[in-house]
Amino acid sequence: MKLQKLIGHTAIAAMLALTAGAGHAAEGKTFKWAYQGDMMSLDPMSLNETFTLGLQGWFYETLAGYDKDLKLVPQLAESWENTEPTKWVFHLRKGVTFHNGNAFTADDVIFSWKRSLTQGSDMKGYGAKAADIKKIDDHTIEVSTPTPNPILPRDWTFLYIMDKEWAEANKTTEASNVKGGESEYATMHANGTGPFMVVERHPDVKTTLKRYDGYWNKDMPSNVTDVIFQPITQESTRVAALISGEMDLVMPVPVQDWPRLENEKDVKVLNEPEARAIFIGMDQDRDELLFSSVKGKNPFKDKRVREAVNLAVDTKVINQKIMRGAANPLGSLVANKVNGYDDSYGKPYVTDVEKAKKLLADAGYPDGFSVQLDCPNDRYVNDEKICQAVASMLAKVGIKIDLLAQTKSKYFAKILLQAGNETSMYMLGWTPSSIDAANILTNLVNCRDAKAGMGQFNLGGYCNKEIDALSARIDVETDQAARNNLIKEAFTMLRNDYGYLPLHQQPMSWGVRSGIKVSQRADDVLDIRNVIMP
Repeated sequence: MKLQKLIGHTAIAAMLALTAGAGHAAEGKTFKWAYQGDMMSLDPMSLNETFTLGLQGWFYETLAGYDKDLKLVPQLAESWENTEPTKWVFHLRKGVTFHNGNAFTADDVIFSWKRSLTQGSDMKGYGAKAADIKKIDDHTIEVSTPTPNPILPRDWTFLYIMDKEWAEANKTTEASNVKGGESEYATMHANGTGPFMVVERHPDVKTTLKRYDGYWNKDMPSNVTDVIFQPITQESTRVAALISGEMDLVMPVPVQDWPRLENEKDVKVLNEPEARAIFIGMDQDRDELLFSSVKGKNPFKDKRVREAVNLAVDTKVINQKIMRGAANPLGSLVANKVNGYDDSYGKPYVTDVEKAKKLLADAGYPDGFSVQLDCPNDRYVNDEKICQAVASMLAKVGIKIDLLAQTKSKYFAKILLQAGNETSMYMLGWTPSSIDAANILTNLVNCRDAKAGMGQFNLGGYCNKEIDALSARIDVETDQAARNNLIKEAFTMLRNDYGYLPLHQQPMSWGVRSGIKVSQRADDVLDIRNVIMP
């Protein structure tokens, strides 16, 4: 793919004049880092994936964002208030400009919200949180929600604001579908309000950024002036680049390399628990499974088969053998750092291979069956190795797995709803952007409803109307104790229904050069605003 030049003459002039506050530019601090895969697109509405969205947050911004401790803080909105149960008023920051010099106004917020609801968008669940947005003046908007929503600013921490004028001029008023097709301008070009500007983008090779001199927050801690990001898929190569000093930070570091890096004087490992649950989903919607030996019916529609899957997989063994004891085995889709988590529904299932075999026989599959399992090999910590272990364990009860492990660009383009949802069984990880369990219900558990923005990532089509009713009550409940009781009830119901195969809460695993200060957020997002170089 031809290297893309992403900035115009105005932006180049701005970069040449960089001062970056307190003389930062004069020092020329270049931050070099690597991840196991590339971000999927520069379009902030193309894919709802934490890594892609986290990196886009270096050049795009939202109304409210997170600080290093996941505390909600103002970004493009200076303040907000919940004036009525279904109305929020946001007071927008004045004097903010996009990287091309255009002024940020209420029109950009309304445009971005509408764009999030277009066909190719993977952010429809976010956009659906609003029924309408009214412009009060250039720097004030009133958001009407379909039902009372006590956490709307937190729900929108990844709904990035784009420049309406820029998007219209470049014919990119609709979101780019992750599956590809006709090239969209916003896929390869960016124009945000964030602290850094995209200079060049070479997919799967390198992306370079430059500090934006016109950034509104002059108190940003970071002294970085330039960024070079490179995806490095090979684990050993990634670690070697860190040790040699070629990279300042790499993520993730294979857990098996932690002891080795602890002996390197110029490197340190950061491995706090992440607020992400890793799990396996099963198609419970189609009448006949795709990519399976079973014809004319769908085994996963039978609760006994789903229970057998859960009882056959030993999450403790996966943690010990593959994750080196660094993960936290789960029996739910909720990590323990997420509001609403409770041990009563979050503890792992007790493995019972013999009972699993009997359940399969009782369901009419005494000899088991075969099915394809879709898995990424460059998205989660040890993702392909985990899928291989799951396949081995399921084989012991007669479920033969045809493992298809692919780079995440091909993986997501196969399994997502807007990409055709061509999967019968799949691995996924989920960190709720709101750090609240209701987000998990909305996106992963609720019956699929495109119009209402429900079940956008319910790729297996699980549907339980009783849970949906509880979810609706959770969304409007303002008493925190009562709300958490409803969350507990909903996830207990899901647990007893064996709707998913939960695996574990994965650890974050970053390697960083000594002397460089970074903040390891529990959502596994590296925020450039908090990176300080020696």
